[in-house]
Formats: sequence, structure tokens, C-alpha cells
Amino acid sequence: MRILSGMRPTGKLHIGHLVGALENWVRLQEEGNECFYFVADWHALTTHYDDVSRLKEYTRDLVRGFLACGIDPEKSVVFVQSGVKEHAELALLFSMIVSVSRLERIPTYKEIKKELNYKDLSTAGFLIYPVLQAADILIYKAEGVPVGEDQVYHIELTREIARRFNHLYAEVFPEPDAILSRVPKLPGTDGRKMSKSYGNIINLEISEIELERTILRMMTDPARVRRTDPGNPENCPVWRYHQAFDISEEESKWVWEGCTTAKIGCVDCKRLLLKNMKKKLIPIWENFSRIDEDPRYVDDVILEGTKRAREVARQTMEEVRKAMNLMF
Repeated sequence: MRILSGMRPTGKLHIGHLVGALENWVRLQEEGNECFYFVADWHALTTHYDDVSRLKEYTRDLVRGFLACGIDPEKSVVFVQSGVKEHAELALLFSMIVSVSRLERIPTYKEIKKELNYKDLSTAGFLIYPVLQAADILIYKAEGVPVGEDQVYHIELTREIARRFNHLYAEVFPEPDAILSRVPKLPGTDGRKMSKSYGNIINLEISEIELERTILRMMTDPARVRRTDPGNPENCPVWRYHQAFDISEEESKWVWEGCTTAKIGCVDCKRLLLKNMKKKLIPIWENFSRIDEDPRYVDDVILEGTKRAREVARQTMEEVRKAMNLMF
């Protein structure tokens, strides 16, 4: 299966990216799929057009994070969106066959405008970013797209665009399916939605000492006011983190019984979480250190991956132009 997914370079990677996306990417890679993973720098401009001062830095750092988490450039194509101009050409052509009213009905359009109400998002670029997203996917003829729950609607729009293009012109594109991760959404450390603006994220490159401080301060079940009060793991963000960080069946039973009967305290529960988090994060931290030993490595990966992506994109655009009777 051909797989495609990407991330916007708007800041440092955090553990939500790891368990919500990157682990899924690595699994799909190791299962022998043909994977294309990219930095969506044009998508970053849809909401961060007014400050591009760190765009190049964040782009490189995102690729660095992909590699540290296990994306292998020998097995997967790792590239930067703006390095493949064909994405923009296909997005322009797709925009001819999608109505404005259809784009305005996309749930995330209103949700993001509400969430970022301090920004002027009344731009054409923000309105049509789902069309660019469809171009990102279809230009590689991807069959599967690993996404979060909030992006499933966008995959449906992509399928609609593929069907409409195929009907109007010629059978060029497959209809891709969304692939959800094992942990589609991880809450912030305070139980709310994970967001930089809330200050409730845990950066992937957090130090071991700071990780301990952060986890030990995490919000737990509000019903457990005292150590002797029983709790309900379903009401506790720590329980969600346990599930994301490979708690064993035996450990899971210990946490559940201990919490609901008040046999263990919240600190005991968090210490177990820390153990399992470190088991997963320490190899990633070591990978970051190895990657940083060669200052050219990340750039070399980007250049080679973008070249490979461009070759595939050019072939698709030749088919598109032929189907639409575009001469050049």
C-alpha cells in the first residue's frame, strides 16, 4: 500500500505527535508499505503567514524528529512540501472543481477560526487548505493516510475530489482511506485538549529531570482529594497516558484495582507511568544525539527525499495534464 502523511512545522514535536502519529508512521513503514512522509510548510502558512522567522528552523527540526522517532529514509520518502511545486499546480486545478460552500462546511474550518480568533483567517489560502491537502495526498496516489480523528472529514473531501476528477476527465486517482492511530488523541497534562496555548504539552526532547517534574505534577481524578479516597481511572488523564505508553496487562490491573480501592496513591501510579515513558523516550533521545553528530545529515535526507518525491509527482502531473487537455 502507498501511504502518505505530513505535519506542519509550527513548533517543537511533543509526545502527542509521537503516540498520535509518528508511532503509526513507523509501524506502517516497518510493515513494508511504500511510505511518503513530509513537512507541510505551505500548510503552516495558512495560519502562521504573519511570522515565518522560524519556518526553516522548524522544518529542519521536524525532519530531525521524524528520524529520531524511527522514520528510515532508506525505507520511506522524507521530503518538504514546498520543494515539490507540483503540489501547488494540482491544488490549483482541484480548486476549479470544488465549490466555496463545500469548503465552508468542513467542520475544522469553523473550529480553527474560533480557536484562533485573535488571527485574521479570512484568507483564500486558509479556505482552500483542504484542497491543497487533497493534492498532497492524490499527487502520490496514496491509498492510505494516517491522520488524527479531526482530519477524517478532510480525507472524505479528498475522496470526493478524486471521484469528481475521475468522472470529469479520466481515471487517474485512487480514493484513499483514513488510517487512525492506536492512540488517536492524547489529552494535555491538565486533562484539557493538548495545546501550546494551554501550556499542557510535553516536548519530545524534554530532559529526564523535567519529565519527572511534569508527570508528578499532572492532574489526576478530581475525586481523589485525599490519599484514602478511591478514584476512577477513566476520569484521570494519567490513565490515558498509561495506555499510550505500553502499560502491561499486569500493570494495568494493578493501577485499576489500586486506584478504585485507594490501595495506591497517585504518585505510585505516576512513578509507573514514568518508568514506561522513559523506556520509550530514552532511545529517541539517544537518536537525537546521534543525528546531531553530523550537521549535514538532516539536509541530505531532505534533499534526497524531495528529489524522489518530485519524480513521482511529475509523473502524476503528466497524467493530469493529459486528462485535462492541458498542452504544457
